[in-house]
Amino acid sequence: MRRHSLLVAAGVLLAALITHPAQARDVTFGGASITGVYYQVALHGCRLLERHDADYNCVGRPTQGSVFNINALSQGALDFGVAQSDRAWQAVNGKADWERRGAFEELRSLFAMHPETVMLVARADSGIYTVDDLRGHTVNIGNPGSGQRRNAMDVLELHGIDPRADIRARNLQQPEASRALVDGRIDAFFFTVGNPSAAIEEPATSVPVRMIPLDSAAIRAFVEERPYYVMTTIPGGLYPGVDEDVATYAVTATVVTHAGMDEAVVYDLTTAVFEQLDELRGSHAAFRHLEPQAMMEGVSVDLHPGALRYYQEQGWR
Repeated sequence: MRRHSLLVAAGVLLAALITHPAQARDVTFGGASITGVYYQVALHGCRLLERHDADYNCVGRPTQGSVFNINALSQGALDFGVAQSDRAWQAVNGKADWERRGAFEELRSLFAMHPETVMLVARADSGIYTVDDLRGHTVNIGNPGSGQRRNAMDVLELHGIDPRADIRARNLQQPEASRALVDGRIDAFFFTVGNPSAAIEEPATSVPVRMIPLDSAAIRAFVEERPYYVMTTIPGGLYPGVDEDVATYAVTATVVTHAGMDEAVVYDLTTAVFEQLDELRGSHAAFRHLEPQAMMEGVSVDLHPGALRYYQEQGWR
């Protein structure tokens, strides 16, 4: 009887082990606003990681953007995040938002994603045709903690526009800014995003809009001095009412983590993305032209050893 009881107990324990596998590894991945492409990077990155290895429980989270994600990584509040290439470089080098906070030298990159254009979108009835025309208007420059806010401030400063005196600056997150443009509560907004973006498509289908070129001599000189920027063009016809090509400049969306992140987890995420790259390309229009070489070279801070190990195994490094 005792032997029978032991066998039954052993069988129950074995069944429990089979039915209840080891607890999944929780992973958090910060994006940005839910209408932006960063959030799609976080969502699809998590989905690919879980598909690659079912032992992961990965959650893509909406956040306030690049600065928020980098600071959250420095505090251990996120495992991965998406950040503009300029903001990542500034964080590592103690520039811009990190002059007072101090450099986050432990920031590491995995790979670059899509290029992100800096855009200035205005209502067609606003009378805004150039950056200089923003004076006296209500303009959204982006919420604190977003990369777009820094881009907006750069453009304004390069054109000698004081956001406190020359315009009525608003600090809205992009979903609210898009609605505010339609409602007439703002005349224009800055937004840094991969194309096409629903945050621009949606207001452009409701009211006539104009996309303002960002290619003045001051901006071109500014871009020339910084390795993480490139001049680019937004193709005409991409958004309703914007029929001509629009010149502007761009950064690169980069997936980042911190130096202390488990090398195996970084390796798994890198592997999951590159081995399912065709699926990722088909998941969003902004990812359509992703290529491994550009994804490795588009980063502005050092690679994490977990990502580097994958690249070396492929003979890419």
